[in-house]
Amino acid sequence: MKIAAITAMALFATLALSSCQRQVDNGPTELSGRIFVFNYRVSIATYVVTLRKKAPIPDGSYAVAEFENPMGGDPLVVKEKIFPFWDKITLQSPAIHCVRKDRPYSVSISLVDADGKTIQSIKTSVTSDVDQTMLAAKPLIIGPFYNRNPEVFKPDGSVDFSPETGCPVS
Repeated sequence: MKIAAITAMALFATLALSSCQRQVDNGPTELSGRIFVFNYRVSIATYVVTLRKKAPIPDGSYAVAEFENPMGGDPLVVKEKIFPFWDKITLQSPAIHCVRKDRPYSVSISLVDADGKTIQSIKTSVTSDVDQTMLAAKPLIIGPFYNRNPEVFKPDGSVDFSPETGCPVS
């Protein structure tokens, strides 16, 4: 009898905990990825956020993403048209500067229909596990043929991998 009662209590506790962890279904997409991308070849960093489509999205809809500016100031805003046949929506910021390791940066996304009505709002954050100082201040390559940048790879054989300067201290 005691074993049955204990088993029932454990089952009830498991069900109660799992229901607390379930996310509320409040829109046609769900967040499927968020990351900082550091492209060492051209020495830029960007946010990349992906959404997975769970339900149809009306034709003419678009996404507006506001990315916190790591340098401070106004957020960086991107508007992306959403095509009905897309299963995944990828939102990428313009080039950013001064990303700091282990600091969360906020991202707000609104899905808007053709009439301007908000379909879904998503708020999240992105945290980098590296500092942007790992990138050289200047692109390592230039041109369509991936030529070495002479400002980094000097004619005398020296190289200048110095990081970007002028970032606010946080």
